[in-house]
Amino acid sequence: MASGHLHHYRIMPKKYRSLVVLLLTLTQVLGQDPILSESAQISVLTCGPGQELYTAFGHSAFRVQDPVKGIDVVYNYGTFNFEAPNFYTNFARGKLIYTLSRQRFENFLFDYELEKRWVKEQILDLDQNQKNELIVFLENNYRPENRDYRYDFLMDNCSTKMPDILGLILGNQLIFGEDHLEQRYSFRELIRQNLRTNSWSSLGIDLALGANIDREATAYQHMFLPAYVMDQLEHTQLNGKPLVKRTRSVLETHIPLQAPLFTTTPLFWLLLLFAFTLTITYIDVRNKTRSRRLDFILFFSSGMAGCLLFFLWFFTDHTATVNNLNLLWVFPLNLVAAFYVLSKTDPPAIIRNYTLFVTSLLILLCLLWILGIQQLSPLVLIPMLTLLIRYLWLILYLKKPQSI
Repeated sequence: MASGHLHHYRIMPKKYRSLVVLLLTLTQVLGQDPILSESAQISVLTCGPGQELYTAFGHSAFRVQDPVKGIDVVYNYGTFNFEAPNFYTNFARGKLIYTLSRQRFENFLFDYELEKRWVKEQILDLDQNQKNELIVFLENNYRPENRDYRYDFLMDNCSTKMPDILGLILGNQLIFGEDHLEQRYSFRELIRQNLRTNSWSSLGIDLALGANIDREATAYQHMFLPAYVMDQLEHTQLNGKPLVKRTRSVLETHIPLQAPLFTTTPLFWLLLLFAFTLTITYIDVRNKTRSRRLDFILFFSSGMAGCLLFFLWFFTDHTATVNNLNLLWVFPLNLVAAFYVLSKTDPPAIIRNYTLFVTSLLILLCLLWILGIQQLSPLVLIPMLTLLIRYLWLILYLKKPQSI
């Protein structure tokens, strides 16, 4: 579901947009006083990152102030409800619904004070008609039948709403500059700027997202992140003048940077698994035996991970999880092979051929990584080597005994 009337504006030819906004305004305010007084101002709020994953990338919202009419509210496109029906199912399937909320600025700010997150405000240099058009649009979008929209992390989120709506209301008068970016990044690189490499969240995101996000983002597409919205607005012109009249800091608090304990990081546990596998494999080679349970665990866990990535690619609406080459090392059919390698009797010959096949997939993935087809988390080198060790030993073990 798109965000009410915003969706219809996007697919509408530009020459008709200003007319529709005008008609919408007239239907809302005909026979009434102007919606906002001359003292009103509209700004874009940018909020710093928080400690939870869903707050790690910051936040953007509109603020509308009118001291004459006693208005000071925030229009927030980043609202969702954990308790909504089928929330986690919809999240997994890429059908998560976000909502436009409206709340008093003091209540909005209180949450960020509690979370120790900074807030900056960019006051927009708009004339009276532009302010009224923008508030009419926001109020209309806030209507119950319009306020919900289908969330997309890269293309339709609380941050992308800022330039999308401003571009809709201000039209060709608004020019987004592009020369301010010293370097353009891929979507994956932009995501990594907000996460620690050695963290479970970073590893999980890198595993789940496919090659689609390794393309270079345009200057406009950088604005799926709040920090880039704030930077872009400082380099945006409205009728040949800067769009931002003034930038100020509303809240200065910051979350103290605390490095996690190494024993809680994925690197520690992956290295532990690698060391354990290397040790068991050395013992197996010395004794010319095979640890069936270890093989089962590695095949089963990698197969389960592969099934999850396969589901995200083919059975969800997520645009960022398609073309995921991680499937070449967490191969879904490992889930089936796991039960063959667990058997007390030697697996059938086809398992040796299968192991040769998945070994070749590991090597192929490394080549594709080097060629830049898809960037992988550096952490996955460890479990890839772990699997490779067991694959090679299984291939050797399933040869005729005299050839060992």
